[in-house]
Amino acid sequence: MDKGPNSAKPAPEAGTPKPVKPVIDLVAEKAEILRRYRGLLRSIRGERTPEATRIIRKAFNIAVEAHKDQRRKTGEPYIYHPIAVARICAEEIGLGTTSVVAALLHDTVEDTDLTLDDVRDLFGPRVATIIDGLTKMSGIEFQTNSVQAENFRKVLLTLAEDVRVILIKLADRLHNMRTLDSMARDKQLKIASETTYLYAPLAHRLGLYNIKSELEDHALRFKEPVIHADISQKLKKGEAVRKRFISRFTLPIRASLDKEGFSYEIKGRPKSVHSIYSKMMNKHVSFEEVYDVFAIRIIMDTRQELEKADCWKVYSIVTDHYQPNPDRLRDWISLPKANGYESLHTTVMSPGGRWVEVQIRSKRMDEIAEMGLAAHYRYKAGDEQTSALDAWLNRIREVLEEPGTDALDFVHDFKLNLFSDEIAVFTPQGEMRNLPAGATALDLAFDIHTQIGRQCIGAKVNHKLVPLSQALKSGDQVEIITSRKQQPKEEWLRFVATAKARHRIKQSLRDQKKKLAVVGRESAMQHLRQIGAKTTTQNIAQLVEHFQAGTPVDFFYHVARGKYDLSKLTQAQVRNGRLVLPKRKVDPEERSLDEIVSEIRGENQGSLVLGDDLKKLDYQLSKCCNPIAGDDVFGFITEGEGIKIHRVNCPNAVQLMSNFAYRIVKARWKGKDTVEFLAGIRFSGIDDVGLVNKITTIISHEHNVNMRAISFESHDGIFEGKVMAYVHDTDHLNALIEKLKRVRGVRNVERVDQ
Repeated sequence: MDKGPNSAKPAPEAGTPKPVKPVIDLVAEKAEILRRYRGLLRSIRGERTPEATRIIRKAFNIAVEAHKDQRRKTGEPYIYHPIAVARICAEEIGLGTTSVVAALLHDTVEDTDLTLDDVRDLFGPRVATIIDGLTKMSGIEFQTNSVQAENFRKVLLTLAEDVRVILIKLADRLHNMRTLDSMARDKQLKIASETTYLYAPLAHRLGLYNIKSELEDHALRFKEPVIHADISQKLKKGEAVRKRFISRFTLPIRASLDKEGFSYEIKGRPKSVHSIYSKMMNKHVSFEEVYDVFAIRIIMDTRQELEKADCWKVYSIVTDHYQPNPDRLRDWISLPKANGYESLHTTVMSPGGRWVEVQIRSKRMDEIAEMGLAAHYRYKAGDEQTSALDAWLNRIREVLEEPGTDALDFVHDFKLNLFSDEIAVFTPQGEMRNLPAGATALDLAFDIHTQIGRQCIGAKVNHKLVPLSQALKSGDQVEIITSRKQQPKEEWLRFVATAKARHRIKQSLRDQKKKLAVVGRESAMQHLRQIGAKTTTQNIAQLVEHFQAGTPVDFFYHVARGKYDLSKLTQAQVRNGRLVLPKRKVDPEERSLDEIVSEIRGENQGSLVLGDDLKKLDYQLSKCCNPIAGDDVFGFITEGEGIKIHRVNCPNAVQLMSNFAYRIVKARWKGKDTVEFLAGIRFSGIDDVGLVNKITTIISHEHNVNMRAISFESHDGIFEGKVMAYVHDTDHLNALIEKLKRVRGVRNVERVDQ
């Protein structure tokens, strides 16, 4: 960490020019720190007692003193960061005094001389517990898969004690993302990937939609700066037009609401840049074709017992004026999401022929939507949605407290609980169960009871037999059919969507493997005795190495399954009771992963250079994203397949950078003109005579491109085509795409990975 300007340094030698120090105005900095502190106090919601003010001031003074010699990468005093995190906690999440104190002190135990015992003595056990959780979580530097997962598990276990640990960590991550510009490009990509992989889904699951959207937007800004800037510019450019449209659209609605005597507020909210980008990618459309770039929100100021009825009255008023799309009605008032989100969403057709999303909710619902979990407990009073949130937290604790979970499996399983919209299904007795979207009858079976899941052989959905792999829909009534003879199968892992089901299946498979391994062990020992070999651990180790089995348990398991044939072992391979088996041939060029990493990175952490002249290192272009010269790429060191080159925006990049940062190497291109890369182009438009001929002529003749595959389909006057062609680099590909866009009848052209 950068230290302050007063750090002692040796005097420069005579004759050497003195380094130019930036001039720091300490008086101005002190005034700015106080100004920010006063802003923090103003941001705390509700009544603040003199005692609360005193304890916050005490925490502030200790944090200022502890961080006095530290500076951020930007050169600012480090104390700006804890103040900013505390303000996000108070202003944007709605947390109170304890959280503000913990946020001010969150880096002191890790980065300064202050200890956890000091914090406990000064501020009590609750603040100390929160800071302990935050200190553990800051250990998630994603150095190795196990370190990352184990630290993540530790901090989530504190969720059982105090959920504020997670909320403060999200505030910390949000401020880091807001100030990430000063970091190196590879650090930006790593932190942005972690954010997309874990923190944004976590914010979503806790109901912090604004924070989730901002985290995703910042991550996109660093991962795809050109795309982010383009969408932002288009949103800004259309802002005035949007405001006029919203004003005209809401005019008749306002008149009707006023006539009915409602107290309300109407907001026009543009969708986040990341949300628009996701729609463009998922639906293969341009920015102009994303119809719901913004949503209109109607917020009612009404009593809690009248909320539901008033929201439906407002829905009736909106649909009196504008025709709704029946497929786009979402009722999260009758059945709130598991994170407590309540709202009524409908999409209606405006007079200009444009679909508009309208969200209807009460003031209480809006605060819960904005503040998430923090607002929940303010309105606790035994609400159903609060118990749903508590049920989710309990499910998380179940996953956390299971012993023996593999580190990476744990993170993957936990993420299953983070994503996902929810569906509600019913048992034959009418009991309702919430499951993630995409869940199957097998998920429901494990959700009811582990034993029912293990013995599940089939299911009836709405009284009809269906495959266990069939995804359930909201409102389905599901009957589970069981058999005592059934045992979990490995293929089940492919179609379950809940962490609980995955974990229980893996646990059962491990138990089955251990039982088979006992049988395999007896068989192996018997064979060793037959050929005169001793049943020692050294001989077992010889067999494991000879068959390349990994572990003794794996070896015994495969013996029981018949994969390894021990009958080929003979007495000739036994000397004085010891096995003497030929060792696996080792390539003299073979090196450890650490050696490869060191060679590539060198002392100065330089980039891996990709091109024709790189003979000494084995690398290949990844098939999941087909990078071509000119793409922003990175190298991923595999254990057996050399280095794989991925595009930074590869679908797998987020997971690789988050879980295996220690295997990532920077990479750049060299000598791109002599190499050809396979790239895919998809295009669509209005069918026309001779169109196919025009397109193939441009591709093969005007741009000298060799095509590997081409396909066209035409339906009712609309054509769609795809070509896989060899190009030199991104400039070559972009020039080809631009030329195709100019063909009459072609409406949309885009690059595809496969």
